[in-house]
Amino acid sequence: MTLYTSKVVAAWLGLSERRVRQLRDEGIIEERRPGLYDLQATVLKYINYQRAGSGTNLNDERALLTKAKREAAEMENKLREGSLIETADIEPRLKNMLLIFRSRILSLPAKLSPKLATMGGQQAAIFDTLQDELEEVLSVLSDYKKLMEKQNEVEEVDEGG
Repeated sequence: MTLYTSKVVAAWLGLSERRVRQLRDEGIIEERRPGLYDLQATVLKYINYQRAGSGTNLNDERALLTKAKREAAEMENKLREGSLIETADIEPRLKNMLLIFRSRILSLPAKLSPKLATMGGQQAAIFDTLQDELEEVLSVLSDYKKLMEKQNEVEEVDEGG
């Protein structure tokens, strides 16, 4: 059996001599004697290392790419159908809806205090009044589709004008 230097192994593998020594230090290839390698065994071990050790398989990469393209196409179709909404479209509408809700909640004391003051401590009437007002305020949050439609109408008027 003929043994070869790291220079010959490096030339066969298309690597630098330093990389051959690194592969030796990592335990990927083995020296038969100090500084000498069995060329056939070394090439086979390096090929196996490249196949398994690199972690990337061309077929796996193609499958991932195909899956990503399919998912992107599915999302595009859902956008066209209207069953999926882009974040950029929904954020301003949600912000607007929450601002309306906040302003209505904050206006409750000013709106209700005169009315409640005239009820003279009648708990049932006060409860009913508070309940009705809170349900009206909460309707802002429950009817988000209506708010979205209103927002679309506002945007269309802004674009047209």
